[in-house]
Amino acid sequence: MARTIQSLERAAAMLRLLAGGERRLGLSEVAAALGLAKGTAHGILRTLQQEGFVEQDPASGRYQLGAEMLRLGQSYLDVNELRARALVWTDDLARSSGESVHLGVLHQSGVLIVHHVFRPDDSRQVLEVGAMQPLHSTALGKVLAAHDPVAHAEAVEGGREAFTGRTVTGAEEFEAVLDLTRARGWASDIEETWAGVASVAAPIHNRRRMPVGAVGVTGAVERVCDGAELRSRLVAAVRDCARAVSRDLGAGRF
Repeated sequence: MARTIQSLERAAAMLRLLAGGERRLGLSEVAAALGLAKGTAHGILRTLQQEGFVEQDPASGRYQLGAEMLRLGQSYLDVNELRARALVWTDDLARSSGESVHLGVLHQSGVLIVHHVFRPDDSRQVLEVGAMQPLHSTALGKVLAAHDPVAHAEAVEGGREAFTGRTVTGAEEFEAVLDLTRARGWASDIEETWAGVASVAAPIHNRRRMPVGAVGVTGAVERVCDGAELRSRLVAAVRDCARAVSRDLGAGRF
């Protein structure tokens, strides 16, 4: 059995303790509840406080969960709500488009696929839930980079690898792509990440009008494109799907 790290176990127990209480807890109460020396408890609390996971009331000196912990919890809820709200709409999009549909969110320096609807035919396909895609070359990634400041920073500051001869890697050219994405409300990837594959994606917003993900259609170039351009009906279908999920998340009309 793999060894665990005691300090992390204690920090996790401390966060659970603070999450389960209806009031702020003092240092002595935290130490007593967890069977720790006050000095040990104080060191862990101070570290959690520096990272934003715990806050200390300046008047009473008592501790409670911090904003960073609440933000992480909200992020978890947002992703699960996003996936739940998108199920019906992404199924409809796959049926109407005849192509694979992916739902992605920002994760670290890339796009995490949190939902994947197979292309509705009898072809052999691989489930891509949990897969990571690059921000700078995929349609999903460019949508997130265009609308989410954190994703934008990750895409701009990270290395933009040239996956094909069509991949945009220059800083000015990439910013121009993001400007175009914001202006028209959708992004494209025509053989920029994988040869022979094209995709189109649009942003999904929550009730606070913040981007929480992107939905897109992916398929062979000859099916998704009409000549050098994406088929307009697919672009319209993807945008309609994104708007529908956004409305279900409380964003209203875009």
